[in-house]
Amino acid sequence: MDRKAGSLRSNEIDAAWEILDMVQVRASMHGAVSIVNAIATGKGATLGISLPIEALVEAVPGRGIVYDNRESNMSARLIRAVIETSVPRAELEKNKLRISVDTQIPSGYGLKSSSAISSAISLACAKIFKPKATDAEILRDGVQASIKSKVSITGAFDDACGCYFGGFVVTDNTNIKITKAERAPDDISAIIFIPKSRKRGNVKKLKILQNIFSQAWDLANNSDYWNAMILNGLATSSILGSDPAILTNLMESGALGASVSGNGPAIAAVAKNDKAPLVKKVFASLEGTTLVSPINNQKAEVHEV
Repeated sequence: MDRKAGSLRSNEIDAAWEILDMVQVRASMHGAVSIVNAIATGKGATLGISLPIEALVEAVPGRGIVYDNRESNMSARLIRAVIETSVPRAELEKNKLRISVDTQIPSGYGLKSSSAISSAISLACAKIFKPKATDAEILRDGVQASIKSKVSITGAFDDACGCYFGGFVVTDNTNIKITKAERAPDDISAIIFIPKSRKRGNVKKLKILQNIFSQAWDLANNSDYWNAMILNGLATSSILGSDPAILTNLMESGALGASVSGNGPAIAAVAKNDKAPLVKKVFASLEGTTLVSPINNQKAEVHEV
């Protein structure tokens, strides 16, 4: 009896010590839509939207990685790659990490969900294990993990920056460099159509129109975001299987800009808030769901729970 009681007390002490030694950090940021697709040229541009994501990372003494979510294989592979990139090996040897992701960003539609996941987890891990890490280092870890896990071709630095910083961000993905970043107007919203079918064309063929995407990027880099978005939309829709006529209808209804977002199949239009209901009606006859999201200008946040 005494031995069992002693063992029980010892286990309780170990459990209590683990709780006392536990660190929990929550990182939050938002999704984004494309202004210019980066696949053809290695240069892209994005606009932050208000669809939120939160990552909770818990560290306790031990080893291993535990996912609280039923992530897809791709997300689980990405999360592991982010942790292995963001957390020093010596820390991985002595810490058990529990990861939980809560997101309202639809995945697999070009709304930057993977970049938001990688950036949020990278930010949370940096808070715990590399508190002096800069924004650039945190984003670079997420980009490297995206390439390592084969979630992204370019590492999607433009997408990661859009989620992390909000507003307009124009990037040189090849050199992991921001070339322009500025606040977006507060009186605009993104009207996003998420089609029932996830079918899309061959993204590698986007390079056929490399010169067009280069022109679109130049427009964005000169703050001519709406013309950049329209040109990007016409180029991507012709290759990825969307109907370019939808973009024309969106513009006629009052959209400032419209495009396939990322590699699709979502279509995003941006309009003044008072025009958003009219723009939304363009999607009414199509099979799918339409979301209206205010623009986001808020930088990512992280804090200990």
